Formats: sequence, structure tokens, C-alpha cells
Amino acid sequence: MSCALVACELGVARVDLDDEAVTLLDDASIPRGGPVETGLPLVVDADAAGATVVAVVDRRPPLVVSHDAGATWSEVGAGLPAGVAVAISAEHPDRVLFASRERLFVSADGGRFWRALALELPGITAVSWCEGTEGAG
Repeated sequence: MSCALVACELGVARVDLDDEAVTLLDDASIPRGGPVETGLPLVVDADAAGATVVAVVDRRPPLVVSHDAGATWSEVGAGLPAGVAVAISAEHPDRVLFASRERLFVSADGGRFWRALALELPGITAVSWCEGTEGAG
């Protein structure tokens, strides 16, 4: 099972990315490392795994990706809406979660192609992969 943790107005939810089942968690938080320094303007959120860095930016397209720790950047996600959060899988850096205010999008190829989840969660503020937590996949 592949799953994400999503902080939203309802609290923290565990979302099964395969069947889109949502479970609200009691007293949970989104595990995140410290802030990721990108040196870019207009950054809304960023995450890193190894030399891969993905940043949500307040412009179109809403994502930029670096595979060399921020030395060079590529724009991705031309069809995505404005974003609020992003997370890279530490175990599989090509897997990326992107969140708009109410929707989740998943990429398995570093951000070239995206799958939108049908479910909507109000007021998303943060996302994380479930890796290293019970029920992760």
C-alpha cells in the first residue's frame, strides 16, 4: 500500500493512494525535516531527498525540480493548479506528492506525469509520505 499523510482543516488524514480511502488520525502530525533552502524566489514549500529537491513556487508552472541539490532547476507540473505543499519519497525520490488547497496529485517519475486523486480534503496545509510509519507502503 502506498499512502500519504495530509494535514488539512479536518486534522491529519492518512490517504491510501491506491484506493483513495481516507482515515482521520487522532493526535497525529506531519513528519517533516527542517526547512529546505532553495535560493529561489516565491517558494511556498520545498522538500528534498538526497540531491533531489522539489519546490512549490507561487507562479506558473507551480513546481521546479533539481536533481543536483539546487545547482540547476527544471520547471514541471505545467497542468497543475497553484500548490501549497510537496513531499518527496525518501525511499523512492522519483515519487512526489503535490497538494493544492483541496486536492492531491501523485507523480511516479519525478514530476513529468501526474495522477490527480478524485478525493478532496478542505484546507490542505502539508503532506508527507507514510514511509517509516505503521501501515506505510
